[in-house]
Amino acid sequence: MIYEMAEKCEKEVKKICDDYEVYISSGKTIELDSKNDELNFAKEEITQGIGIRVLKDNKMGFAFTSDMDKINQTALQALENTKLNNPDENYAFSQKEKVNDIDKLYDKKFENLDLDESIDFLNNIIKKANETQCDVTSAGFSASRGESLILNSNGVSIANKSTGFGAGLSVNIEAKENVATAYDSISSRFYDLDGDKLAEDVCKLAMDSVDTKAIETKDYDVVLDYYAATGLLSTFLEAFNGENVQRQRSILHDKMNSEIVSPNLSITNDATLEKGMYSTKCDGEGTVSKKTKLVENGVLKSFMYDIYTANKGNTTSTGNGYRNSYLSTPSVSPSNIILDFDEKIGTDEISEGVLTTSVLGAHTISGDFSVEASNAFKIENGEISYPINKAMISGNIFEIMKKCEGVKSEIKQYGPFILPKILVHNLRVVGQH
Repeated sequence: MIYEMAEKCEKEVKKICDDYEVYISSGKTIELDSKNDELNFAKEEITQGIGIRVLKDNKMGFAFTSDMDKINQTALQALENTKLNNPDENYAFSQKEKVNDIDKLYDKKFENLDLDESIDFLNNIIKKANETQCDVTSAGFSASRGESLILNSNGVSIANKSTGFGAGLSVNIEAKENVATAYDSISSRFYDLDGDKLAEDVCKLAMDSVDTKAIETKDYDVVLDYYAATGLLSTFLEAFNGENVQRQRSILHDKMNSEIVSPNLSITNDATLEKGMYSTKCDGEGTVSKKTKLVENGVLKSFMYDIYTANKGNTTSTGNGYRNSYLSTPSVSPSNIILDFDEKIGTDEISEGVLTTSVLGAHTISGDFSVEASNAFKIENGEISYPINKAMISGNIFEIMKKCEGVKSEIKQYGPFILPKILVHNLRVVGQH
């Protein structure tokens, strides 16, 4: 079906322009949300549409439609829209390359998954949490299937097909005249989510977080759990965006081949990873996916580029031109970001420190942050000793990455990040009574 649509579309676009790109996507999504124990939102949605880009006189034009009977009008609109833009020789479409298959991105179980089974899955998570004496404040489940086909006048024709599943749970618990909250989520390309374990882990975190004590304000070794680490790393990752670099909005714009993080750390952008949540055969403009070493043993080696920013920077695309759907044009975005530490430290090696599960608060483009540590615990003589009252953590993400270490822990994917827990030395923790 998607190929027939593509051929029909290409035929129409060819009539009006020699330099073109056709992007077709279709998808189905199931989304559920509950407030407390009750399901309050359920949606099953099917989407389908075409995005057309054309190049004429170095000017880019874009138009889209979800009406397959309006392909001709959409192509003409894309051509008309070139008149609204200035000529720019950096615009181009992807070139044909060898395409590699990536395993474990599609689960056939999605084809038989319906709303009722999805509701049962979510209800089981809620039931499991309730059995552990936790009050569920919210829970959610999502499942999606996406297919896309991109082809252009350079002979590129690449199809992608993938599925994704996710669940999240937020609880609170009252004990010893204290109320503690906790949240976590899980995701996978496959319908292999362990809802029972999610409920057990979140409820245990909440229970462990009651009966808090105050902590002295000073500099500590701080272990950032997965959520806390990814919360702080989002600002850090923006500095690798080629567009931000070219506009000098990135603190790293002039740091190529300089040591920017701990020499113990390498960072890779890898869209070819088996079962990776952001893996795909090509990006949203048909550039074949690849591995890009952003940082090697602490030294900055590359930024992330789409075709436009690569041409502007006199380099080649790293395959990071992604788009959310047929409604949008590509822009620089990460795929799977792997943080790989040469050596890791055990929590049992930390004489005094703080473990924080998540952080809440503002970040600045310069990397400065002052955030509230949630579900935080005091580490004494290598062991978790007690939960601490609300505390503020402040520092600069670019500075703390220069003295961070990996923690011996499971490697997990949260959002684009694939990482262990991270240890940061001498981070300011402000205790609150």
